[in-house]
Formats: sequence, C-alpha cells, structure tokens
Amino acid sequence: MTSPNTLAAIRFGTGLRPGFPAIAPEAMLAALSEPDRMVTAFPLDSYETRAAFRIEYTRLQRARNDSDEAEAAFRDMRDALNREVLNQMAVTLARGVADPYGLRERLVWFWADHFTTVGGRGFMRGAIAAYIDETIRPHVAGRFGDMLEAAILHPVMVLYLDQERSFGPNSVTGQRRGASLNENLARELLELHTVGADGGYSQDDVRQMAELLTGLGVTQDGALAFRPNNAEPGAETVMGNSYGGDGQARLADIRAALHDLAIRPETAAHVSRKLADHFLSDTPDPGLVADMQAIWLETGGDLTAVTATLLTNPAAMRPGPGRVKQPLHFLASALRALEVPPEGLIRAPLHRLRNLAARPMAAMGQGWQNASGPDGYFDDDAEWIGPQTLAARIAWCMTVPSELRPQLPDPRAFARDALGDAAPPDLLQAAARAESRIEGVGLVLASPAFQRS
Repeated sequence: MTSPNTLAAIRFGTGLRPGFPAIAPEAMLAALSEPDRMVTAFPLDSYETRAAFRIEYTRLQRARNDSDEAEAAFRDMRDALNREVLNQMAVTLARGVADPYGLRERLVWFWADHFTTVGGRGFMRGAIAAYIDETIRPHVAGRFGDMLEAAILHPVMVLYLDQERSFGPNSVTGQRRGASLNENLARELLELHTVGADGGYSQDDVRQMAELLTGLGVTQDGALAFRPNNAEPGAETVMGNSYGGDGQARLADIRAALHDLAIRPETAAHVSRKLADHFLSDTPDPGLVADMQAIWLETGGDLTAVTATLLTNPAAMRPGPGRVKQPLHFLASALRALEVPPEGLIRAPLHRLRNLAARPMAAMGQGWQNASGPDGYFDDDAEWIGPQTLAARIAWCMTVPSELRPQLPDPRAFARDALGDAAPPDLLQAAARAESRIEGVGLVLASPAFQRS
C-alpha cells in the first residue's frame, strides 16, 4: 500500500528523490514558512533589469538599418534575449529538481497559471519569469489579496491584457481623444482570477470594474503608472461595493476593490475548487472544497491555511490515479528521478535545452510561456494525453534519458527510486523483463504510475 508520504511527494511535490526518504505532508507545509532557498540558489533577473534590457533592445531594433554594425548589434541582443528565455526555463526546471520538498514550486506553477501572462510583445518578452518571481513566489504562503494585487498591478499583466489602452470615456484624455474603454483586464479579473464565471457578477460589474481600472498604464521605461487624467471620473460599484467618487481618481481605490474581491465567498469557492481540481481530481471531493472555502473566509484568504487544508484532508490521500502531470511537472519529476544535476541544466548549451525541454514541452502541449489565452493551460486530462501529445511524452521517455545519463540505472531499482511504494507490481515486472536499460527506464517514465500525480 502506498504510504501518505509517497503520495504527498508525488501529488503535491515534484516527485521522489533517489536516496532520500519521502517527506511528510506536514514537513512540506512547514517548509513554506522558511526562506525561499530556490530563488536564492537559482536567481533570475528582476523585472527592472529586463525592462532596461528591453529599452536598449528597442533602440537597437529601430537603428538596425543604419549600418552593418547596428544590424550586428541588434542580432547579438536578439540572440541574448532568446538565450535568456531558455535560461528562464532551465532555472524553473532546476528549482523543481532541486527543491527538497517540491510543494513551493508546484504552488508557484499553479498560481502562475492562474494569473497567466504570455510573453508576446514589448516589455513582456523575456519578463514573464520576473513577473512570476515578483508577484507569485513571495505570496504562495501569504494572503491571496496580496498576490492578487501584485499580479494585477504588475506592468506585465497591464500590458498583456491591454489595460494601458483603456481610457475612461468621460476622462480628460478620453474626451480629448475620443478614446474608449477596454474591458479585458476587468473581465478576466472577475471571471478567472477571483469570483469565477459562476460568481454572480453581471456585465455591468465588468464595465464598472473596467472604469475603475482606467488610469493604469505603463511608462516608457516599463514601470507601472497611474494617470488620473485617463481615469473615469466618479464612483464605480462592483458587486455591491462602491469605490472612488470623492475627488480625483486614485490607485488606492483599485487596491481596495482587489482586496474586497479576494475575500468574497464566491472567490473562496472558485479558487479553492480550482486548487483541488489541479492537485487531486477534476471532480474534487465537495467536502474538501467546502473545508478549503471555510478556511479561506475564516482567515481572510491565508493561502498557507488553505493549502494545509488541502494537503491534510483525508480526500487528498485516497489511493488511485491522480491528475495527468502537465509537461513542466512531468519533465521536472523525470529529471529529479534521473538524478540530473540542476546546475547542469543552467549550464547546458542552448541547443541542448531546446532538445531536452523546450521542443518536447511544446510537442506535449505546453509551449514555454505560451498558453493559448489568459485562462492558462489545459485543465482537462484528456488534452494532455491525446494521440500527438502522448506520443511526444513516450518519445521523450524512450530517447532522452540515455542522453541525460549515459549510464542508466537498473530499471527495477529505478522504478523503486522513482515511485517508491507506489510502484505497481506489474510495472516492476515489466522493468525487469526489459531488453535494455533505456527500454526499462523508458517504460517506468512512460507508465501511468509516473505520468500521473
């Protein structure tokens, strides 16, 4: 029978580490209150640094046709940008491989998907990892309202959902330019980030929230700006609460609305269910979700308390197959089981990173920093194991391990190391009968026992 510690490592962490015992759920939770060692061990550029890079990149892009030297300088900087994006992927994987507990990394990935942004244009290109490090990581063990405020008011989110192009129709700028309202951020804030599609908001709430958000923008150097002349004058009412209207528009009114939304019962229900869905089942136990919602409301959205309720509820430790691992989670847990040194991922040449992770992840359906929309990656297991995406997973399992470790372990020992007491007897038998080590190790990695959390 699978032990609770093994289940916790697989379901809530990044998998077992060969040579180390599985860590108890209580220890995983306790580690959330400790310093974030992975962000120190594997650092990334700040958003400020990436924004400064982008300014110089834009300057060189505009000057590239002035001379051969300018064209060469632009190409060098473009190559540096591409290297940085791949380095961010390597660092993300390295953190997942190296973290003794794994829970913090899984939570970061979940919340980064909840507050999805896509690195398409302008200051977003190359800045997604910094956005995650600055808005998500500091708050996974804090309050949801603080994470919500940090994410919504980050320049990357403002740019991603075109909020800097939204003007109050009756604002000074709106009247002068005839500029109009953009409802993208307001709609996703309500539908995806807080109360949910069934949360009882109306189209008028969306419009009122959009009017409240007017004034948010991004300066030429990539910093968040609030411009009162762009903001819709007067008060706005969002889901029964009124904000502003007592003078010049203020950023403080937006912050107040975000924190009010963070502790609404509809938000607690929507996000609690999404957490349970992500980690356990697309039909999570209603009692578990109700307990998480109750703790959310009791503590004002304390995410440590909500996460603890998720991990320690009896429903979390029921045996049976869990969710299909998303490609990032699968690769991190496979690299961990194969004992790939995380530092080696950081030092790997670009072509190796592309072949090891970037291209396989895209083939598996999870292109790096490339979700199809603000609702993030798939939340349906069937999407991850369709014919093409499943073929990509199997191909990775049967070819890449031998490139990572020329001397592969005995498949039977590998099955026990990778799955512990969750290794099914028939998988152990299949690994023992494999004609080669690469085939046996590939069978373990491709098995449902490993592919599911």
